[in-house]
Amino acid sequence: MTWARALPPPLRRCAAAAVHWAWQWAAEAGAIGPNDDRGRRFGAFGRGSLVAFPQGAIYNEHYICIGEGTMVGPYASVTAGMAPGQVMATDPVVTIGDRCVIGRGSHIIGHWSIEIGDDIQTGPYVYITDQNHSYQDPDQPVGRQWPVEASVRIGSGSWLGANVVVLPGTDIGEHVIVAAGAVVRGVIPDRCVVAGVPARVVRRWLPGRGWVDERDVAAT
Repeated sequence: MTWARALPPPLRRCAAAAVHWAWQWAAEAGAIGPNDDRGRRFGAFGRGSLVAFPQGAIYNEHYICIGEGTMVGPYASVTAGMAPGQVMATDPVVTIGDRCVIGRGSHIIGHWSIEIGDDIQTGPYVYITDQNHSYQDPDQPVGRQWPVEASVRIGSGSWLGANVVVLPGTDIGEHVIVAAGAVVRGVIPDRCVVAGVPARVVRRWLPGRGWVDERDVAAT
């Protein structure tokens, strides 16, 4: 039993209340909004948006644009480049649209171009990047080889489940559902459900038929 649990019940209740009050105060005070000094570092930071406390890694904010009414959850990392102070070849590097929700512990790591549309929600621990290690030379450690960049776009109205990984070169259409744990690369059409590693279309919306399993689409 810890010393805190060994306290007399009235004292422990008071201590617990104080801890929870302090954490709630820190969460409110530590959130980044458009009118905060830290918020003004961003290339754009829309009205009603916030980056929740505690934050993950956030740097080179002037290459990052956030729309209106968007929430980036606690412990999330949003970065441009490999290190603070890096001069980027493109501007903006990361764009997050209006009314988005980026889940707790997610990582959006941009180096060239990541465009996240409007009304997009993600589950926790989603990883989105436009850069990957190369391995062309089999005699060199992968970490020493020059990385490869390819733009990423996620269309408006889409949902990414928990632990989704979006790799460089991905172009996800509008109103797409990405199942939890999927690893996505390549072009994903509008209004479909993708799942798996690598992610494949498993359902799609067809006018006049609604949501149809992909195997039934292939059979017709």
